[in-house]
Amino acid sequence: MAKTSTTTQGLRAAIERSGYYPALVAEAVEAAVGGEPIGSYLVHQETTFDSNEVRRHVTVLVLTGTRFIVSHTDEQAADTTSPTPYATTSTESVKLGRISSVVLSRVVANPEKYVPGALPREVVLTIGWGAVARIDLEPAVCGDPNCEADHGYTGSSTADDLSLRVSETGDGPDTVRQTLAFAQSLSEATAATAR
Repeated sequence: MAKTSTTTQGLRAAIERSGYYPALVAEAVEAAVGGEPIGSYLVHQETTFDSNEVRRHVTVLVLTGTRFIVSHTDEQAADTTSPTPYATTSTESVKLGRISSVVLSRVVANPEKYVPGALPREVVLTIGWGAVARIDLEPAVCGDPNCEADHGYTGSSTADDLSLRVSETGDGPDTVRQTLAFAQSLSEATAATAR
């Protein structure tokens, strides 16, 4: 990463603010970005409860002029493979031209009173680039209630490479704003590569 960029400094500060293994997360993201300038970014920390354990997960999304970079870092408790707790971090770099969909779902309270520009209560950002697809199948049926023939299966395939839910209550209004801004930047970048 170019150390002089304001956006790069903002990303580094956001990773530091998350407080989630910032040195590890920043190093992984910096290695994936390389020398490319950063156009937009989003850092999202998520805490989950698994039985008696609290687990943290951080996702960092970065948009450069040519790529969409996703970084995930998870912590794991000691287990049979490791006598001490450990963290796993991974990054994926996707060419902008491979992104097939950017879906932004907004949840707005009291829609009859909605004012343009008001912050949604929550947003869900789903990005697809063909690495993961979910297939939902069910037996096909015809309209005859007495029919016993095998009509095969029907279903749908959904690209679901990344889905990120951010709420004003859980993550704060700034994170919701950042998610909206990142989604817009990514949509604009993918539209530009499609021309």
